[in-house]
Amino acid sequence: MVGTALMKSGGRAALRWAHWAFAGLAVAAFATFSGAAHAAQSQAPSEIKLGTLYASAGPLASISMPVYDGLKLWIDQKNAEGGVYVKAYDKKLPVKLVSYDDQSNSATAATLYNQLITQDKVDLLVADSSSVLTSVAVPIARDHKMLLIDQTGTGATFFTKDNPYIVLIADPVSSIWPKPLADFLTHEGPKLGIKRVALLYATNDFTGTQANAVRQFIKESNSGLELVYDHGVPTNTSNYTVLLNNIRASNPDAVIELGYAGNDIAFLRNVQDSGINFKFLFTIYPGLETELLEKNVGTEGLNYVYTYVPSSELTYKTNFGMTLPEFKAAWDKKYGDSHVEFGFNSVAGYTTGLVLEKALGVADSMDQLELRKAIFSLSGKLKTLDGTFALDETGAQIGAITPLGQLVAGVDKKLKFVTVWPQDVATGKPVYPRP
Repeated sequence: MVGTALMKSGGRAALRWAHWAFAGLAVAAFATFSGAAHAAQSQAPSEIKLGTLYASAGPLASISMPVYDGLKLWIDQKNAEGGVYVKAYDKKLPVKLVSYDDQSNSATAATLYNQLITQDKVDLLVADSSSVLTSVAVPIARDHKMLLIDQTGTGATFFTKDNPYIVLIADPVSSIWPKPLADFLTHEGPKLGIKRVALLYATNDFTGTQANAVRQFIKESNSGLELVYDHGVPTNTSNYTVLLNNIRASNPDAVIELGYAGNDIAFLRNVQDSGINFKFLFTIYPGLETELLEKNVGTEGLNYVYTYVPSSELTYKTNFGMTLPEFKAAWDKKYGDSHVEFGFNSVAGYTTGLVLEKALGVADSMDQLELRKAIFSLSGKLKTLDGTFALDETGAQIGAITPLGQLVAGVDKKLKFVTVWPQDVATGKPVYPRP
C-alpha cells in the first residue's frame, strides 16, 4: 500500500513536471517565433524598390505607355492601402517606383536596365513592354542573377531551361499565341473555301516567332492549306504599297499581317488607299489596342478585320484583384484625361502588379530565385482579369490565350468583337468573304 501511494504521488509529481515543462517549451517557442517575427520586421527596409522602363516616344510608345500606366495604377492603389504585404518581413511596405524613359531605343534600354540593377539596386526588375525592349534585358538580368519580370515580351527565344531568371506575366508566349488563328484556318477555313494563305510579318522576336508558329501549325495540320506568300519585313516598315500588290498577285484566300501597332496602322491604311479587299484579313493590334487603331485607321478600315480578342474585351472570372469592369472604371478615373488609350496592354501592366503582390505575400525571402519559386507557385491557381496565370518550366506564359475574333460595325457604326474560335467560346459566326 505504501509503495502504491508512493507511485501515485510520484506519478502526480511527474505529471506536474511534464505540464510545466510543456508550458515552458510553449512559452519559449512563442518567444522564439515572436522574436523571429520582430527581427524580420526590424530588419525590413523602408520600402520595396521596383525598377522598370517605359517608352514615352518612338514606335513602341503606343504599347509601352498603357503597360506602364497599368502598373502604376496598381502601385498607387497598394501605397494608398499602406503598401504591399511582404511575407519575408512580415509587414506591409510601400512600393517605390524607379523608372526611366528608354524612348523605344533598345541600346538606351540596355544601359538603363544595368543602371536599375547596379546603381539603383532595385528589389524587383520589370521589363518594358514589347519583345524588342525586353530582348536586351534577358541577358543582363541573367548575368546579374536578377529575376526579370517580363510583362509582355513574348519572344520564344527568351525562355530556355538553363535560364531561371525570367518569367512571362501577362501575354502568352508567341510560339503558342497564334494557335486559335491557325486552328480556325485549318479547321474551318477549308469549309469556307480558304485554301491559299498569305503571310507577312515584321522580323522581330514578337511577330517573327508568331510567324514561325503559324507556319508550323499549318504544316502539321495536313489540312491542305497552302502558304502562297511568306515574307518578312523590317519592324520599321511604314509603307506597304508594293508589298500589297505582291500579296494580291499571289491570289490568297486569307491574308495574315503580323506586326506592332505602327505596322498594323500603316498596313491597314495602305489597304484602304489601294482599294484592295482581301476576303480574310488578320492583324494583331486592332484587338490589342482597339482605341488606338480606331483613331488612326477608322471604323471602315477595321470593319470585318480578324484579330485576337484580348482580356480588355473578355470578362474572366477572377479570384484576385479587380474585375474588368472595376479596372476599366479605375482606369477612366485615373487616366480619363490622358492621351494613353485603354486596351489589352493596360490590363497587362495591372496584371503584373497582381502577380507581384501575390508572390511577395508567399515568398519566404527576397532572394531572386525564391521570388521565382513564389511566382511559379501561382501557376494554374491565380485567376485575374487577364485570365488564368500559367507557366511552363522555362517561365513562359501558357495561360491567358486570346481567342480569334472579328470586328464588326453595328448599325450605330460602333465596332464590336465577335468571337469565332474556339467554338466553345464563340459568340457568332465569321463573315467570309469580307464584304
